[in-house]
Amino acid sequence: MTLKRKITVNVSLVFTVIFGLSSTLIYVSFYNFRKEEFKNRLKEKAMTTAKLLLEVKEIDKQILESIDQNSINKLYNEKTLVFNSDYKLIYESLDNTTIEWTKADLVTLNREKLFFKSQSHNKELLGIYLRMSTGDYYVLITAEDNYGYSKLRYLLYSLIITYCIGIILVWLFIYIFVQKLLRPLDTFQQQITSITANQLNIHLEENNSNDEINLLTRAFNQMLTRLEDSFTTQKEFTANASHELYTPLTRISLQLENLIQLEQHSENTQKYLKSINNDVHHIADLIDSLLILAKANKEDIGKKFRSERLDEIMFDAMDQVKKIHSGFNLEFDIQLGENLEKPMEIKGIKSLLKIAFFNLLKNAYAYSSDKRAVVLIKQFNDQEISVIISNNGKTVTAEEQKKMFDPFMRGVNSGKTSGSGLGLPIVKRILNYHNATISYTISNEQYNQFLIVFLI
Repeated sequence: MTLKRKITVNVSLVFTVIFGLSSTLIYVSFYNFRKEEFKNRLKEKAMTTAKLLLEVKEIDKQILESIDQNSINKLYNEKTLVFNSDYKLIYESLDNTTIEWTKADLVTLNREKLFFKSQSHNKELLGIYLRMSTGDYYVLITAEDNYGYSKLRYLLYSLIITYCIGIILVWLFIYIFVQKLLRPLDTFQQQITSITANQLNIHLEENNSNDEINLLTRAFNQMLTRLEDSFTTQKEFTANASHELYTPLTRISLQLENLIQLEQHSENTQKYLKSINNDVHHIADLIDSLLILAKANKEDIGKKFRSERLDEIMFDAMDQVKKIHSGFNLEFDIQLGENLEKPMEIKGIKSLLKIAFFNLLKNAYAYSSDKRAVVLIKQFNDQEISVIISNNGKTVTAEEQKKMFDPFMRGVNSGKTSGSGLGLPIVKRILNYHNATISYTISNEQYNQFLIVFLI
């Protein structure tokens, strides 16, 4: 989940819960208020009826019933019962409504003096104990609070509608707000994505605010400056090392070759001179490999791609290996499909690809038991070309295969074979720059196989 979505969901959920709790609290508060208000109305009506009946001598039951029927404060489905101290009914209003009561209610009323409870069909019953000058009396009154329940329903519907609309608006507002708030972060992400190794001098735009995004931009620009200084130092060192290291090695190699050509040296001296010359070439190859690893840049390389024929690159690499190892036996085969638009053609830099195949073929020679290798190029469509290079040397263990393309990695099968451990890492990097893949497998015949696949 993205940061925008997390903020939107979490903040919206908080508002949703708070809004829901607030609406519930309002409804519960009004529900209790309605109940208490109706209870007071019933109590007031019960006391008024009892006083008119028991204290005003001029009013008899018939007049009281008439007053009850025509009262402007009459409640809906109202019914009033008055009992004396012996629980005998002495007054009943003329309403057709019935009261659900038992003698136990009167006993409870005698003990608690007042009770209020809900009954079926939205009826509510109030019982009150009154001590008058003429004796003790119990009044039961029931009615329906249609007006109160109507307002309660209206409040409920209003809260539900308001809650739904409010939540939709809150989610929408927070989504828009978060999008706008984090828009500078999107811009920041787009800008840093577009910066490559050759554009470290390009800094992101800063403003005068002290918000977190601007602080992050400022820190990123400082990091770019440090990286640019580091890359500049590295490039300067690479350029200087290229000249300072190659020049003396070239002189040493030429002097050794001149010495080797002199006939007055003994056979042992010639052997030592050739061994020293091979070591010089090995050091030169090691330096060249390190420089390639240090200088190579995918973006720069991609701009120099040209259409090249893979078979021609392979032939050049073979010739280069045979110049160094004249006893190298190589079997070469090409398998092509029909109706290919541009057979054997890839996009790349010929010199780099030649280095890659030279290293692979040199390894195939160095690590084979019979100094022989097999190269097979296959293309059956216009989407990819495969190259398989195999030999019958000692295979690599499963554990070593995981680290095969790590710099300076040398397997158990290398034995006393000379090497720097940089050949395969260079091959992998060059092929990666050309959008190609390389993998190692062991064939059914226990041959070492390297599979290279170029996407066209």
